[in-house]
Amino acid sequence: MVTVQLHNLIFSGRHGVFKEELTTGNTFEVNLDVSYDESDRPFTGLDSIVNYVSIFGIIKERMHQPSPLLEKIAEEIIIKIKEQYPFIREAVLSIYKLQAPIGNFQGKAGMTLHKKFNGE
Repeated sequence: MVTVQLHNLIFSGRHGVFKEELTTGNTFEVNLDVSYDESDRPFTGLDSIVNYVSIFGIIKERMHQPSPLLEKIAEEIIIKIKEQYPFIREAVLSIYKLQAPIGNFQGKAGMTLHKKFNGE
């Protein structure tokens, strides 16, 4: 099993349900692990692997579109990756708000979506 990882990706965006979040925006951290079975896919070139540059583009594009729910963003990113790479078996995507709108809160708040897929 091969796992392609993109971690600690930082984006600015206007995601959330509170008026302040939509007005001022927030900083988000994204972590992604995408796994596939290499035994069915010999390493012959970029078309035989999950290309992290391509995946970064999918994440970046979606993170710049405002949305009230981080869960919806994560789901849409995973769906798009699965469309582009139908051979993936698993995807784990976390999105964190680095300045969560919670009084006297230090840290980050977020969610993780874990999807498992059967064969192609």
